[in-house]
Amino acid sequence: MSPMELELNTIRLEALREVSSVDSLEELREVEIKYLGRRGIINQLLKELRDIPPSERPEVGRLINQLKEELSNEIESKRSLLEEREKARRLEEERLDVTLPGVRLSLGRLHPLTLIIERVEEIFRGLGFTVVEGFEIESDYYNFEALNIPWYHPARDSQDSFYITDKLLLRTQTSPVQIRVMEKTKPPFKIIAPGRVYRRDQPTARHSPVFHQIEGMAVDRDITFADLKGTLDTFAHALFGDDVSTRFRADYFPFTEPSGEFAISCIFCKGKGCNVCSYSGWIEILGCGMVHPKVLEVGGIDPEEYSGFAFGMGWDRLAMLTYGVNDIRYFLENHPEFLAQF
Repeated sequence: MSPMELELNTIRLEALREVSSVDSLEELREVEIKYLGRRGIINQLLKELRDIPPSERPEVGRLINQLKEELSNEIESKRSLLEEREKARRLEEERLDVTLPGVRLSLGRLHPLTLIIERVEEIFRGLGFTVVEGFEIESDYYNFEALNIPWYHPARDSQDSFYITDKLLLRTQTSPVQIRVMEKTKPPFKIIAPGRVYRRDQPTARHSPVFHQIEGMAVDRDITFADLKGTLDTFAHALFGDDVSTRFRADYFPFTEPSGEFAISCIFCKGKGCNVCSYSGWIEILGCGMVHPKVLEVGGIDPEEYSGFAFGMGWDRLAMLTYGVNDIRYFLENHPEFLAQF
């Protein structure tokens, strides 16, 4: 055996030992580069053929190529083995136990304010009312003057408003819907108008610059205060239960005459007195009254022929009472922990 053959055999045995001993694809890649890379040992041997006598070159070249082919086959076999081993390892690590209980997905729920308004609308629809909507950007005329609130009226001072122009503002109440309905609808009719309203209130547990109101109105011949009382009694018992008592007390609003305050017995202390009802046993939930004759006239309805009643309530307050929420800001802050309770 010639010296070149001895050298090639030594290289072969060492290369096969290294291929056999590697335990990862990275190590195998290093061995492949060492022997078969562009600057590897096999290519260096091929370059050295020029230094071998011409008569020996064919045989030595054949042996080098034979060694190259054998090493390539061994490396590929080893690579396939390591890849299968790595695949099996990953499958074991990522194996799913199909017998484990599934993960329950969290489902979205309706907002508590949405739940309340849907219930309120359901109650009033059952009493023959129609649900209508109005504009959140309203004119000064519909928001104030048409409701018997002239520019000098003190009620305007108590409802600091978000004016957009001298004549346009974000509505401070849903009452403007009354006028717009009267202008377009011939009596008899019964409507409620839920919607978002805006006032310059400092955010507190009880007040917010953005809140929600429900305006109600009924106009027909011979409507009396008894009709108003019966409607609100029925509403309160449907929403809060038959155990609550109701109370009317005189009040003042520019757009109704006579006007009243409607309260229910405290649903938390059952009328005995607690911090929620300021120890009075009663919780006011809305203002109401008979529609002022001037408001009917502005709406194009003859007050000599028709009469009507109106009421307005905040449905944020209804939600606070229904769900025992003590801070109105919770409804607007979108905390998942809070909303998940409903």
